[in-house]
Amino acid sequence: MKRYFLLFLSILVLASCKKTKVTPTPEPPKPPVEETPVIAGLVSSNKLFPTPDESFSLIFDPSRGNGALSGFTGDVYLFAGVITNKSVNASDWKYVKYDWNTAPPASTKMTRQSSGKYTFDINPRVYFGVPAGETILKIAVLFRTADGNTVARNKDASDIYLPLYAAASLNVRFAEPEMEPMFDPKPIISVSSSGQEFTVTAYSSQAANLALTLNGASFASAASATKISGKATSASGLQTVKVAANGSVAEASFSFITGGSVQTADLPAGAKENGVTFINNGASAIFALFAPQKNFVNVIGDFNNWQPTSSTFMKRSADRNTWWVQIDGLDPNKEYSYQYLIDGTLKIADPYSEKILDPNNDKNIPAANNSNFGTYPTGLTTGIVSTLKANQAIYTWQNSGFSRPAKNDLVIYELHLRDFMAANNFKTLKDTVSYLSRLGVNAVELLPVTEFEGNSSWGYNPSFYFAPDKYYGTKQELQAFIDACHSKGIAVILDMVLNHSFGQSPMVQLYFDAANQKPAANSPWFNVDPMHPYNVGFDFNHDSPATKTFVKNVVKFWMQEYRVDGFRFDLSKGFTQTNYGTSESAVNAWSSYDAGRIAIWKDYNNFIKSIAPDFYVILEHFAEDKEEKELSAEGMMLWNNLNFSFNEASMGWLPKSDFNRGIYSTHGFTKPDNLVSYMESHDEERMMFKNVNYGNTSGSYNIKELNTALKRQELCAAFLFAMPGPKMLWQFGELGYDISIDQNGRTGEKPVLWNYNAQPNRIALRNAFSRSILLKKNNSIFRTTNLSYNFSGPIKFMILREGANKVIVVGNFDVTAQQATLDFGTAGTWYDAANGNQVLNLGSPAYTLTLLPGEYHVFSNTVLIQ
Repeated sequence: MKRYFLLFLSILVLASCKKTKVTPTPEPPKPPVEETPVIAGLVSSNKLFPTPDESFSLIFDPSRGNGALSGFTGDVYLFAGVITNKSVNASDWKYVKYDWNTAPPASTKMTRQSSGKYTFDINPRVYFGVPAGETILKIAVLFRTADGNTVARNKDASDIYLPLYAAASLNVRFAEPEMEPMFDPKPIISVSSSGQEFTVTAYSSQAANLALTLNGASFASAASATKISGKATSASGLQTVKVAANGSVAEASFSFITGGSVQTADLPAGAKENGVTFINNGASAIFALFAPQKNFVNVIGDFNNWQPTSSTFMKRSADRNTWWVQIDGLDPNKEYSYQYLIDGTLKIADPYSEKILDPNNDKNIPAANNSNFGTYPTGLTTGIVSTLKANQAIYTWQNSGFSRPAKNDLVIYELHLRDFMAANNFKTLKDTVSYLSRLGVNAVELLPVTEFEGNSSWGYNPSFYFAPDKYYGTKQELQAFIDACHSKGIAVILDMVLNHSFGQSPMVQLYFDAANQKPAANSPWFNVDPMHPYNVGFDFNHDSPATKTFVKNVVKFWMQEYRVDGFRFDLSKGFTQTNYGTSESAVNAWSSYDAGRIAIWKDYNNFIKSIAPDFYVILEHFAEDKEEKELSAEGMMLWNNLNFSFNEASMGWLPKSDFNRGIYSTHGFTKPDNLVSYMESHDEERMMFKNVNYGNTSGSYNIKELNTALKRQELCAAFLFAMPGPKMLWQFGELGYDISIDQNGRTGEKPVLWNYNAQPNRIALRNAFSRSILLKKNNSIFRTTNLSYNFSGPIKFMILREGANKVIVVGNFDVTAQQATLDFGTAGTWYDAANGNQVLNLGSPAYTLTLLPGEYHVFSNTVLIQ
């Protein structure tokens, strides 16, 4: 049985990029010269002990660290500040040269050397403009491309720091083992077993009596020297290597621990295969991590002062896939933070975390949304950490008898929490449930709310799938919102993103090819290269048993822990292992019938339905009809994007305004239940923006005029909601939201315009939407499969039949008056639900009427709405 050696440094700080000030004029550039670092590393210098007040060359080796710029031959720019005696922590960069979000000045461009390294000549005090009385301790630096999309950092994604030394002092530093240039350097060596020998080399800034010790015992010495080297032999337990000059005038140290033998043992009965299981009334916890092909794993956290010990060294299951350990002596009422330390070098949060602490982003969460999330262990570790607490606050559900609306009756309100309310949190969202109920919708679909990268995002860059993003509030506040929806008869659907993940994900980090910036070939979850042309991030392999298990664990958790009613699966067409390639030419092939993809979705759907048969499974698929028909036959629901044709109709441009694809039979479906049609989703340009900017005109009739544009939306809504089948609208569509999707960038923050509810013409549109929704929900004729229609011309109509009952929806989408002759089938009394049940008495079945532009009617031979 091998023994594995685990390195540890007790103080590690992950810094974030500070922005702001710039000032003094940089030194004039010097001619390019190939520099040789005294000590090799990601960032080094041509001087062994660089000082704040002298000139030297920074040397950047792009092949090291995270390797983001490995092989890059273009321009690399320095993004830098300093840590001084006035900095409060590693994140407190001073005198930063330019704002990250602006183009880097030419003066920050580095010089590329023939070796592939980059250099930059600098005098820190002059370059940064640091006053003479302020002590510069470190240069804080990142290396980036001009657009900032590619950034070189340390291997663990932390920021880079180069220490500076006082010129007149005696200083010492290690050269071997190599140290990651972190705020507190971390040696990156791996000794495979106790009793193994490894080399330590150190330098001093002046000739001195030098000594190297291991746990206080000397293993090398040098008199009146500036360099010392020796070989140390690892033992078991916590080890400390120290270099000292002239007794203890100057010293430096690093620590490591040699783990015990990796034991093979199965998980205890009742323990979860992933994540944390509490036992002994919360005084003990069993940690489990799926990580095949790793050599050794330790848990570090508040419970062991972030120092890996023999008691937190994890066992390995007999199948060699799962690592686990039981930790005792916990306080059930205390929240602990923790990480997994993999093979002595990689620290990750638990992929199954229900709450994380992020040193970079948590500090930017609005105060109103921050509900005592916890304190990051600054100075003890770096990177994202997980949290655990046995006695968590448990939400008490008020509504346990909710019945999900039938699929055919669904009217879904899609919303993005960030852009829906100024106070973008679950707690305030709960206050809007009454508004949604009055509007008439019976389902809410939330854009992704699981932890994603950064704070302000659409959420399609997920990283932790079991944790609601703290930017929006707490677990209990989300549960309370869902509960409030259920109390009003409103189902809750979550947008679930399982096509891909991003670099913040611990699952990505566990098996990552840093040199090529993509998943490693041995990843249990991810494809090395994406399989389709629309992929973003890193592509899940849904044929992998590990991915299938993970996906099923995710959906089961949200179904049971949060009582959600459905998932809208983002980019579901990407769940394929057929390699379509990533070129534009692959788009059509990717949409073709894919038996393997169908098998994947049938498996997931069957699993979900085994938990809740009436659960909504909605796919953003957009594959050919044959495939969608087969998925529909299994009870899955398919998104149906009618934005283009409806917007053409709304703008009055008629040649491409046929929205017959809103009818289920045009897709080959046998019933309307599984086709979710919509005029707008989060992904399309807003219809009202196009109306007021590109609408058609004729004489005095001008669709660009706001009130006319609003009436055109009312006309469109009457047709959309009358079509049988589930429907969806995008937030504020009922109020004619007319801000472009591209304002502040496509996914950037948009104005929150609840003041629309005080504008009479927008209120009229909202009331018209509500009327059309109620007509649909309250009258079974709108579920019929007996219908005829013609949506191709300026006069569009649809006739719905249910027994002796009939509904005729007719509207003029032209910009001029048009005459229409309709066959009502029978003479007699008809009612116009769109106009206050105005009575129309017909002497014969045929009825000819002239419709003004934008005019519409909803005729019925019975009263549909009071």
